[in-house]
Amino acid sequence: MTKNGNLIGRVLMAHIFLLAGLSKISGYAATQGYMQSMGVPGALLPLVIVLEVGGALALILGWQTRIAAFALGAFTLVAGVIFHGNVGDQMQMIMLMKNIAITGGLILLGTQDMQGAFSLDARKR
Repeated sequence: MTKNGNLIGRVLMAHIFLLAGLSKISGYAATQGYMQSMGVPGALLPLVIVLEVGGALALILGWQTRIAAFALGAFTLVAGVIFHGNVGDQMQMIMLMKNIAITGGLILLGTQDMQGAFSLDARKR
């Protein structure tokens, strides 16, 4: 199960980023406007999309897993603080805690030998 578990875990971890990145493409103007309303330059949106989609695909394929995990983890933590930092609002606090938990999982993925047999990183070894 460990070999399959690593692949399943990477896919489950990556899916939120893949879907979020793709939805930002289809709702580009609205996402850009929301970012700007939160004080984040809308010009950063292409980088966000590349990070989310590219990082998700890297995790799924098990390619440069550690780099992808750390990049997505840092992004997730920063995004959580910026977009869900109002901990006085219970829903925002829950969303922030979700981001913190995802970051924790990504740190584990990046620091452990969790790429698994079904990964491009394992083929390099």
